[in-house]
Amino acid sequence: MKKQQGRVFKKCPSCKKKWSDYEEFLADPYLKLIGYQMFLEDLKEGLFLFNHSCGTTLSLTVQSFEHLYDGPVYDTRALGGENCPGLCLIKKETASCSEECDCAYVRAIMQTIKAWHKRKSSASSLGEAQLKSQPKPSFS
Repeated sequence: MKKQQGRVFKKCPSCKKKWSDYEEFLADPYLKLIGYQMFLEDLKEGLFLFNHSCGTTLSLTVQSFEHLYDGPVYDTRALGGENCPGLCLIKKETASCSEECDCAYVRAIMQTIKAWHKRKSSASSLGEAQLKSQPKPSFS
């Protein structure tokens, strides 16, 4: 995929770090997916939540990453039903769900994001001065 000059996929409002595309964003070792905020009316508008090492939480819509999923998207919603584990209602829950529900594809995208290969951290990825002023991320 060819990167477009000057294009910004996401910019951190706190430290001003910019990512030019989703691949660069997901490969950043200073970012971690921490949750999902559901938008029941339109699942594509739900928000994936990421912590950045500068201390900011960033959000991106499901639509920003839906191209990473090529499996089935179910028509029925199991949310609230007897077999639904309710994962989508727990903002900090990023586990997968086995229910055949219209929400399941979002949880599958989260698994792809969590499994994305992170590049090795380096001073040049955040800038020398910025990196020195930030504590190392502790994602446990």
